[in-house]
Amino acid sequence: MRATTQLGDLSLYKQQARWQAQAGANGAGGRKTGRDGADLVLEVPVGTLVLDEEGGLMADLALPGARSVVARGGVGGRGNVHFKSSRQHAPDYAEPGLKGDELTITFDLKLIADVGLVGPPNVGKSSVLASLTAARPEVGNYAFTTLDPALGVAESSAGRFVIAEIPGLVEGASRGAGLGHRFLRHAERTRVLVYVVDGSAPDPWQGLEDVIGEVARFSPELAARPYLVAVNKLDLEETQKLRKRTRRKGVHFTSALTGEGLPELRDAMVKALAGAPEPMAPARPAKIKLAPTSSKLVVERKDWGFAVSGSRVEHLVSHTDLESTGSLQRFQNELDRLGVNEALEAAGVQPGDTVRISGIEFEYQP
Repeated sequence: MRATTQLGDLSLYKQQARWQAQAGANGAGGRKTGRDGADLVLEVPVGTLVLDEEGGLMADLALPGARSVVARGGVGGRGNVHFKSSRQHAPDYAEPGLKGDELTITFDLKLIADVGLVGPPNVGKSSVLASLTAARPEVGNYAFTTLDPALGVAESSAGRFVIAEIPGLVEGASRGAGLGHRFLRHAERTRVLVYVVDGSAPDPWQGLEDVIGEVARFSPELAARPYLVAVNKLDLEETQKLRKRTRRKGVHFTSALTGEGLPELRDAMVKALAGAPEPMAPARPAKIKLAPTSSKLVVERKDWGFAVSGSRVEHLVSHTDLESTGSLQRFQNELDRLGVNEALEAAGVQPGDTVRISGIEFEYQP
């Protein structure tokens, strides 16, 4: 996996769910060892988490260029010279190349932004984002107009910074209500929060406290980040009256419609960012989490015959060219050495019974 700033979403992996790298090449005569399979590098947006089938974190690709190996590739087979012995001076077989690991993973994208606009539905977050940046989010007068976070880049005297609009939060969002978890998780990687309030609401301050409470219940660490308060809709009479009677410090009254108060809000964002800590640790290399394999030889009796498992015997099958007489003879000798025949006989195998190892079926003959 490799994180890149050239991608903004994971739509590519909705279009194609299965990806396959090359298998290792077969070994050959003339001392030729097969080449290993070539790397398959999947690019994902910066901020992508890679999760295993149980939801465990395999890799956190939080920085541009971050890389992580999540599956080992196919190994080339050994050439015939590796099987030379005092009895076999010129073996006519070599190992086949192997396939790589196979596993199912989930990509989970958490947006990375400098400033996150947080607030209830329909308070004007989309309009504020559009007014401060060149972003063009959907704007509408109904709850959950925005179902996916939107990003925009704001210009300031101190340089550019990224603003993310976090979709509307409702009471119970920290418990998942109203798509709350889906929304709040995108705020985790913002350095500064801006709580956006509808100044024309019956009780704007209670709405503010409700949202701050939901953020704190979801993540106390997130709630402790630097934050600003933007009371939007200053173009309405109710908000103008609220500004006249409020005594709260650090509150910015704005109108996304007329632009009033937005330059001051942008300057306050820049100032807050200057002293804000970085919430992200550098991406760490992943520990490859693959299904554990057992070296213990196991023989199970089935309705159709006998199933044999164990990492050593399965490894033997994968490294055997079953089309080669010499390779097949070596395979039979190795089965004996590993105790497979003895274990089968102890389990009651009879001549002609089906034996299956790693999905390949054999007919047992003593």
